[in-house]
Amino acid sequence: MTTPRPETLAKLTPVLTKRWLSADAWRIGTYEKLDGYAALRKALKAHPDDLIQLVKDSGLRGRGGAGFPTGLKWGFIPQGDGKPHYLVVNADEGEPGTCKDLPLMTHDPHSLVEGVIIASYAIRANRAYIYIRGEAVHAARRLRNAVQEAYAKGYLGRNILGSGFDLDLVVHSGAGAYICGEETALLDSLEGFRGQPRLRPPFPATHGLYASPTVVNNVGTIASVPYIVLGGAAWWKTMGTEKSSGPMIYSLSGRIANPGQYECSLGITLRELIELAGGMQPGHNLKFWTPGGSSTPLLTAEHLDVPLDFESVAAAGSILGTTATQIFSDQDCPVYATYRWLEFYHHESCGKCTPCREGNYWMVRVYRRILSGQGTYEDLDTLLDTCDNVLGRSFCGLGDGATSPVTSSLQYFKQDYLDYIEGRTAPKLSEKTLVGAH
Repeated sequence: MTTPRPETLAKLTPVLTKRWLSADAWRIGTYEKLDGYAALRKALKAHPDDLIQLVKDSGLRGRGGAGFPTGLKWGFIPQGDGKPHYLVVNADEGEPGTCKDLPLMTHDPHSLVEGVIIASYAIRANRAYIYIRGEAVHAARRLRNAVQEAYAKGYLGRNILGSGFDLDLVVHSGAGAYICGEETALLDSLEGFRGQPRLRPPFPATHGLYASPTVVNNVGTIASVPYIVLGGAAWWKTMGTEKSSGPMIYSLSGRIANPGQYECSLGITLRELIELAGGMQPGHNLKFWTPGGSSTPLLTAEHLDVPLDFESVAAAGSILGTTATQIFSDQDCPVYATYRWLEFYHHESCGKCTPCREGNYWMVRVYRRILSGQGTYEDLDTLLDTCDNVLGRSFCGLGDGATSPVTSSLQYFKQDYLDYIEGRTAPKLSEKTLVGAH
């Protein structure tokens, strides 16, 4: 294990994570001692439109994967339309490798609750929902306790802190479906329907929850808001890059000494993150990695010094996504890793559209054939052709994301595929897996 250099340690910027190691950090008493709800008091004295402008000026972008400007999304909500407005927090977090929202809700749930209240005030919403993944029992328990504490202290409910603003907040546990991480599928699930994506337009900004104007934001996005209100837009922009401002929680997993969450300014490199994590595990050398979860195209050791911000990662041919940085070594097989990811996408496809439902089903079977030593050269063309018929033709982004590891692994590691086909690599799967695969 390597010790990070002082200049690399200085890259750590604990903002959203600053309370995580405090004793009883999830309790309202601890939260209030550490600036908790001070931002809410400040926000309630401002005009809602000024808060929206503040978030715009900060350059805060969505932390859920797409990186859409948060203030711009809030500004899309029509005002004076006579309809109820809703804020919905996407806490589903089901992407393989992603683990930043769950620890945030577990260790510091009040930062999310406070962010919800401020955001709701800004968009004139009197009802908000946090949609959390059903398996996240511990985080949901902490979150519900935080909501009860906030009600008891007058931060939620009627006439919050004497401002005349009313807000009710509901924590809703889903049934555990990856598709519900897609915002319109989440809204359908919240309404009691099967979680499936909606046709857009109309967009949630005008026809969201219960056909009313709705903002859907990620946990990390909303939890950032109190810090921006307290510190100001200029302070927030001292971190990150010009177009990707602020800090980000990078979830590091895989062949490193110390996996975990590392909060750093946007623009840090993987080389620096690995150094912060104590280096690669002994005997392992970096081979490939995901910058933002399994639905983002793979990168290689050649991309160690790519700044991990929205623009730079896109220029390198991938997506920053949820900053779920999965790190694989020369002892890991990119073909087998892609197969396991595809198994996940095949299992989690909602089945609404043919490209995703059928494409993932058949690609899984092609991978089983290759990994069983029965693959052909034509299989590689079939995989690329299938991806071409899934990408951009699926009803939502789940189908598109499923093609990312396939096309990128073939781009960088075609030889690994050929080694299975030509018999240089021993089969990883038995021929039993081929039963029913044809």
